[in-house]
Amino acid sequence: MLLPKRVKYRRVHRGRMTGRAYRGNKVTYGDFGLQALEPAWITSNQIEAARVAMTRYCKRFGKVWIKIFPDKPITAKPAETRMGSGKGSPEYWVAVVKPDRVMFELGGVDEATAREAMRLAAAKLPIKCKFIKKEEEVKA
Repeated sequence: MLLPKRVKYRRVHRGRMTGRAYRGNKVTYGDFGLQALEPAWITSNQIEAARVAMTRYCKRFGKVWIKIFPDKPITAKPAETRMGSGKGSPEYWVAVVKPDRVMFELGGVDEATAREAMRLAAAKLPIKCKFIKKEEEVKA
């Protein structure tokens, strides 16, 4: 599972997920990508499940790039605890994903294999996703 080695602050505010991703919204490393269409918190467990689904389907051919990292701690208080007494302790880690963000990339496999691998990975995630291909640069 992914999580930071160390952080400056143990607890963070929840924040807002408004707007679209203007960084990380293009396929850069591989040939195919899985793009988010909705805003969400993606947990480290969900990222790992999607990665495993893709690598298993590709039978370890090709290469998978994970372009999101869970660096936000989510706190929770124990069950049946009275109100007050501060914020809870960190329970798990999430990556804040905005629409248009490319979360996973895949290279070294044909399109049909990549499309099916991405479909299996998208089933592990709590948001709608879109399969995209690398845009060929137009030289002017």
